[in-house]
Amino acid sequence: MSYIKGKVRQLIYEGANGYKVGLFRVKETDSEDLAEYVNKTITFTGYFSELNKEDNYTLEGKYTEHERYGYQYVAHAYQRVEPEGIDALIEFLASPLIKGCSEKTAKKIVDTLGEDALIKIKENKDNLLLVEGMTEKKCTSIYNSLIKYNETDDLIIELKSLGFSMSDCLILINTYSVHIRTIIESDFYSLVEVIPFNKLDSIYIKNNNPNSDTRIKACIIQSMKTLAEDKGDTYHSKTEIYSKLKRTFHFILEEVEFDSFLTTLIDEEKIITFDEKIFLIDYYIMEDNIANTLNIINNQKQIKIKDFSAKLKKSATIRYNKEQMEAIKTSLENSITIITGGPGTGKTTIIQAIVKLYMQEHKLTNIDAFTNIALLAPTGRAVRRMGDATKMDAGTIHRYLKWNKDTNEFQMNEDNKHYHKLIIIDEMSMIDTYLFDALLKGIDHHVKLVLIGDTNQLPSVGAGNILDDLINADKFAFCPLERIYRQSKNSYIPDLCREIKNHDLSDEFSKGKDDYNFIEVKSDNVKKTIENICHISLTKNLSVNDIQVLAPMYKGENGIDNLNLILQNLFNPKDDKKTEIKLGYEQFREGDKVIQLVNDVDNGVFNGDIGYIESIIHNKSLLEVIINFDGNKITYKRKDLHNIKHAYAISIHKSQGSEFDNIIMPITKEYRRMLYNKLIYTGVSRAKKSLVIIGNKEAFIYATENDYSELRKTNLKAKILAYLK
Repeated sequence: MSYIKGKVRQLIYEGANGYKVGLFRVKETDSEDLAEYVNKTITFTGYFSELNKEDNYTLEGKYTEHERYGYQYVAHAYQRVEPEGIDALIEFLASPLIKGCSEKTAKKIVDTLGEDALIKIKENKDNLLLVEGMTEKKCTSIYNSLIKYNETDDLIIELKSLGFSMSDCLILINTYSVHIRTIIESDFYSLVEVIPFNKLDSIYIKNNNPNSDTRIKACIIQSMKTLAEDKGDTYHSKTEIYSKLKRTFHFILEEVEFDSFLTTLIDEEKIITFDEKIFLIDYYIMEDNIANTLNIINNQKQIKIKDFSAKLKKSATIRYNKEQMEAIKTSLENSITIITGGPGTGKTTIIQAIVKLYMQEHKLTNIDAFTNIALLAPTGRAVRRMGDATKMDAGTIHRYLKWNKDTNEFQMNEDNKHYHKLIIIDEMSMIDTYLFDALLKGIDHHVKLVLIGDTNQLPSVGAGNILDDLINADKFAFCPLERIYRQSKNSYIPDLCREIKNHDLSDEFSKGKDDYNFIEVKSDNVKKTIENICHISLTKNLSVNDIQVLAPMYKGENGIDNLNLILQNLFNPKDDKKTEIKLGYEQFREGDKVIQLVNDVDNGVFNGDIGYIESIIHNKSLLEVIINFDGNKITYKRKDLHNIKHAYAISIHKSQGSEFDNIIMPITKEYRRMLYNKLIYTGVSRAKKSLVIIGNKEAFIYATENDYSELRKTNLKAKILAYLK
C-alpha cells in the first residue's frame, strides 16, 4: 500500500455510513507511480469521519481504475496530520476551525508557546493565559475548539486501541458521537445494537476480566436471545438458561450466584419473571401489547351483513361451498377473523370475495380501496400471489411499515399509524412475535383484521407461535377450511397434504397420479435421478423457471449445496461468453438462478425471492452483479453478495410463502435428523401442478409420523385470555 499526503479540496458524495468520495490535492507520496500527481488533484474514496478542507491528511491505500468512474485513490486508512512548522501552525490556529483566534492572536500564541503550542494548550488551558492580551473568554473559546477538533481523531485512536476496526469505529462514532466513551465504561454490551455480540465479547475479554459481573450478565442475556432464535420460545426456564450459559460461555456458577445475577437483571429491567417463566423484557412487552391491542380491536361493534347470500351470489363468478361462504361472511362482520386451510381449500378465492364484497358494501371505488384496504404478507412471492388474485396492490409487512434496514426500525408505529379499515394478512404461520407486534402498533384500532394461514406449515423463523396461539385462545372468529378442490379426478397433492397433516398416509402415496410421482431410489442414485428428470423436463419445453428442487439440508451427499453444483451445470453450463466469478466455494455466472436470503425493502427484494443473474461486471477495481427479480433489476456490490445463493435447489424452509409449478423433493434416510411432519408438509404444499418425490419410502413414512418440532413456549395465549374475559 502507498500513501499520499495533502488536502481535501471538495467532497462529491457522502454516505450515511461514513463512505465518502472527493477530490484530493496531493503534496507528497511514497509511490513512484503517483509521483506525477504531486501538486495535482485526484479523486479519492473511502470510509472517513469528518473531513475538513483546512486540514492536511495522510491517506493509505491504492490507486486503481474504476470501470465506470475512472482512476481513484481507494483509501483503506487515514490520519489527520498535525500542523508542521511555525507558518503551518499559525495558519491552522487562524483558520475557521479555531473559534476566537485571529491571525494576530495566532502569531502571539506561537511566539509565546513555541512549535509545540497545541500540545501545551491541550495539556493545560491556562497556558493560553501566558499570551499577552489573552482574555478568559477567548482562552476558553480557543481551548474548546481545539479539544472538539481533536475529539474524533482521539476517539478513533482509543477505539482502535481497544480492538475495533476502522469501520466499527465509524459506526460507533456516527451512532453515539462523543457519548461512546461513557457507554464503553458504563454499559459496554449495549453496543450489541450495532456491533455483533461475538465481536463485542472478544474485544471486552481482551481489555477486561472475562469473569466480571458485567460479562456474565451480558452472556446470560445473549444465551436467552440465542435460545429464542434457536427454539422459537418467548420465555425460558432457569435450567435452560443456565445450561445454555454453561455450554456456550463455559461459566460454572453456584445456584445462589446464578439467582443473584437473575435478580440483578430483573432490577435493571432487562428480564422479567413469573410462574418460573423467565422473559427477555422485550418479548414480555411485545406479547402484552399484542394481547391488549387485539382485545381493543375485537371489542368493536359487530356489523351484520343483510341479504349476504344474495349479495355474494350476485357478485361471484364461482360457486362457494358452505364453509367458504361462512368464512367470507364472518370476515365482513367481525373485527378479527382467522381463516386456515391447506392447499386446494380456496383461501385465495376467499380473499377475492372478501375484498369485492367489502368494496360493494361500503361503496368504494378502486381509488377508495387503495386508502381503505391493505393486503399484506411476509414474503414477496405471497404478496404477488395476492395481488394477482385480487387485481389490487399488495405489499410485504416490512414495506407497509416502512422498515429501515440500517436501524432495524419501522417508521410506521404507535406515533405514526396507517388508517386502513380492512387489512388482510396471508401466510400468518410465518409471522413472528416481533413483526406482529410492530404491525399492530402501526395500524389504527378501528379496523377489520382477516388473518389467513395454514397451521400445519413450519412455524415462523423468529420467536413466537402467533397463529396457533390466536386459534387456541378461542376468543376470535375462526373459520377452518377442510374441503379440498381437486385439480383433476386423478390429482393427489391436496390429498397428500391432508394425509401428512393427519399422520395417516394411504397406500396412494407410492402410486403415480396426474400430478404426483414417488420414485424409489437408493441414496447414492438420488442426484443422478434428479438430473435425469430435469433433463427430460427440458426436452418437454419446461424451463429452469418451471422446476424447483426442494431439499431438507444444505450439507451431505444429497444436500442443497451439492445439488446446486449438478443443476447449475445442467441448466446453465460454463460458457466462454458468460462472465463468472468465484466467491468462496461458489461459482456464480451470468444466467444463474439465485435466491435472496434477507429482506431489502429499499430495493424491493425479500427473503426467499428468486431471480436470475443478468450480467456480471468484474475487473480489478469493480465487481457488480445485476440480478433480475421478476422485472425488478437490482445491482449487487461485492459486499452484498453474501445475501444470495444458488436457487436451482433451495431449502424447504426458504420455500415458505412461495408456490412453484413443478417440484422435485428428495427424501432419504441421510436427512433423518431433519425429517419431521411440518417440514414435509410445507415442502409438499408448495407444489401447484406437479410433485415428484425421490428417495426412500421408509424415510417418507418416518417423516410423516415424526412430530420432531417441539411445541414452542409462549405466553401470548395466556395474555389474550387475561385481557379477553
